[in-house]
Amino acid sequence: MPSAVLHPPAPPRAYRCDAYGDYLFAVSRLTPLKRVDLLLKALAEPAAVGVRCVIAGDGEQAADLQALSARLGLAGRVRFAGRISEAELVDYLARCRAVCFPPLDEDYGFVTVEAFASSKAVVTCRDSGGPAELVRDGQNGLVCEPAPAALASALSQVMEDRTRAIRMGEAGRATVAPMTWPAAVETLLQ
Repeated sequence: MPSAVLHPPAPPRAYRCDAYGDYLFAVSRLTPLKRVDLLLKALAEPAAVGVRCVIAGDGEQAADLQALSARLGLAGRVRFAGRISEAELVDYLARCRAVCFPPLDEDYGFVTVEAFASSKAVVTCRDSGGPAELVRDGQNGLVCEPAPAALASALSQVMEDRTRAIRMGEAGRATVAPMTWPAAVETLLQ
């Protein structure tokens, strides 16, 4: 009998969508496997000129990433928010255009389901593991190669086409709607 993959729902928070703003949002521990450096390098590519990003989180790479951002000339377009509260997380998700989450071989990645619960598209990479399993390229987000130029192209696509970002965000919301603990329990009991 074939088995079904049961994805855990997003943590219980008051997710909402207030707008599709003029910035991308990235949130994670600032460690090498989360590849925030790839995001910064993508933002420095010509295709992403003008794209703004808020990066939330803290970790061992925080100072190095801030220095990289400065070296790449991103000071006016990238803001490091540091460690944020749950309320701030929900607010950023509610107002961003889309979420960028390009980790290397992530096991699951709650960031993806939290973005979808907020009706936001997710941009990730083919080798990102869990996020790449949930993001259907062109439907509820974009999946690209793990290279600065490819990621820059994907980021610019969601920022330049607000209507497409909204459509993908709504599809993301539909993706996570059935991901509930009662549904998981019912499936397990069948």
